Amino acid sequence: MNKIKILEEKILLHKAHYYQGSPIISDVEYDKLEDELRALDPDNKVLNLVGTIIGSNAKVAHAQKMLSLNKVYEPDELESWRDGKEVLSTYKIDGVSCSLIYEAGRLVMAKTRGDGSFGEDISAKANWISDVVGTLKGNPIAAEVRGEIYCTEENFFLLASEMDKLGLEKPTSQRNIVAGLIGRKDHVELARYLNFQAFELITDDIKIKTEDEKIKLMKQMGFSVPDAIVHKKITTIEEVINEARSFMAEGEYQIDGLVFTLNEIALHDQLGATAHHPRYKMAFKYRGDAKITTINEFEWGVSRNGILTPVAIVEPVELSGAEIRRVTLHNYGMVAQYNLKLGDKIEIVRSGEVIPKFLSVVESAPGHFEYPKKCPSCDQETQIETIRLFCKNEKCPAQTKEIILNFIVRMGIDNLSTKRLEEMMRQGVVEKVTDLYKLTKETLLTLDKTKDKLADKILQEIEKSRTVDLITFLSALGISGGAYNKCEKVVLAGFNSLEKIKKLTSGDLVQIDGFAEKSANDFANSLKEKRELIKDLETIGFSFKEKIVADNPVKGKKICITGALSEKRSVIEGKIREFGGVVSTSVSKATDYLLTNETDSASGKYKKAKDLNVTIITEEEFFKMVN
Repeated sequence: MNKIKILEEKILLHKAHYYQGSPIISDVEYDKLEDELRALDPDNKVLNLVGTIIGSNAKVAHAQKMLSLNKVYEPDELESWRDGKEVLSTYKIDGVSCSLIYEAGRLVMAKTRGDGSFGEDISAKANWISDVVGTLKGNPIAAEVRGEIYCTEENFFLLASEMDKLGLEKPTSQRNIVAGLIGRKDHVELARYLNFQAFELITDDIKIKTEDEKIKLMKQMGFSVPDAIVHKKITTIEEVINEARSFMAEGEYQIDGLVFTLNEIALHDQLGATAHHPRYKMAFKYRGDAKITTINEFEWGVSRNGILTPVAIVEPVELSGAEIRRVTLHNYGMVAQYNLKLGDKIEIVRSGEVIPKFLSVVESAPGHFEYPKKCPSCDQETQIETIRLFCKNEKCPAQTKEIILNFIVRMGIDNLSTKRLEEMMRQGVVEKVTDLYKLTKETLLTLDKTKDKLADKILQEIEKSRTVDLITFLSALGISGGAYNKCEKVVLAGFNSLEKIKKLTSGDLVQIDGFAEKSANDFANSLKEKRELIKDLETIGFSFKEKIVADNPVKGKKICITGALSEKRSVIEGKIREFGGVVSTSVSKATDYLLTNETDSASGKYKKAKDLNVTIITEEEFFKMVN
């Protein structure tokens, strides 16, 4: 009982700090406290407390209580909850929940979640947020729109600079600033640096049958809405879980998981809610671990679009079962904002298999941050554009290498390694993608450790790549936001020829699941920049085949990989897709095979496969199956 009491007090304290914009522990540590209390006392009232006590006198009642969400950590737990029903997924934004009240289509009030029953009137601040719609487009109805107020990386950088100029205390964290601004009594105009995404519509004036229809309706009304994807099977759910992992590490705003909602709204009324959470919604989160380490060195890599990305080389620490030596720092803005430098003690987090991520500075070393004034690859002067540092040299070797390397990997030219590409670039033999198709055997034989048989193999792979399916071709171009699964959605949406792709607009993309306005614009603009490359590849004889896969033991099977392989993982993943298999990055009851060369692995995937009786095969067994 004493342990329960201590946990209750800790949770209440940390809730209060979080909702005041000044948390003193990470989300990961807070979740561990809740999980510990739940194990001791599953029905404890503190676990059912929504939000926190409101400190101001401007209390406003919610007509319908704003609840929290129940959560799961594993795909099979999510499968058990959805029980075969169709669900809709959205990213779970890490911000402050807000309710907007409309009468006859006009905004009359904005309020925070508060304790779930009563919120705080924040209308004055909401009016400064550009994404908050003042008048609903085409729908003069009475409605309540709920969503999340958040801050993008770029806006956080600009906001911190302005607060510094105003003599205000500089914010210490992107994840804390929203609650901090919402709680301020002065400088309400600073709320213009915040954003709002709508995820819920409550109205009696329009009959809505599905959650997907609701999101589209809010978009028509003028709201910014999250990328929403409808799922009928576990395979697409696992895809979006993996996409969210990447977004957590690289996205422009902070998320702490996903929200899954039963798509059929009639089920919402049937299932109802507890005092704490609706039964028709579920949050998917990643188990995480946070630790403190020291920055020993900085590395700045140059991407194929010219952005210099900082990585901190840190004192090795163990997180989630892995030794961590490198931590992503996202962009120039983060290094500048936190004044990051050698010797700083920092808190880092790793959630599941997500790339380790910087959270905060625990102890700052003397001095001031430094960034490369010249590109580490081509020695050209770098340029700062808000939160990003650019090399604008189109002939920068690092950018060129990354563009060509992406093409080689996506096209399956497996034997043309990074080292061989670098050697050819030094010799001036390869300067752009199309130069790959001018290579001769004589040239290849001049490369280090490249003999007659290997040279023939490379040339065969290059020649074979001229005939490829359209999805693979698109993903190889290096389009911004053009990962394989996004290109697949574009082609399957009816843009199934190169002529149709050339005419693709951001307006077309917004209509496709998984594309919001910004991602659609980025994809379309980047595609325009690739027109010359596409034209050159057409000129050298590229043709596109329909992707038809003959029946084989792998076709339609879900395969997860763990451990070291004889070839690069991307090569094996390419082979799985070539034979019609589905690549999965996690193990669940729906997984058909775990592919590994280890007979008794300590990996979590291996243990889970054993527990779920998933068939475990070696790389050799896989190739016997497909041959």
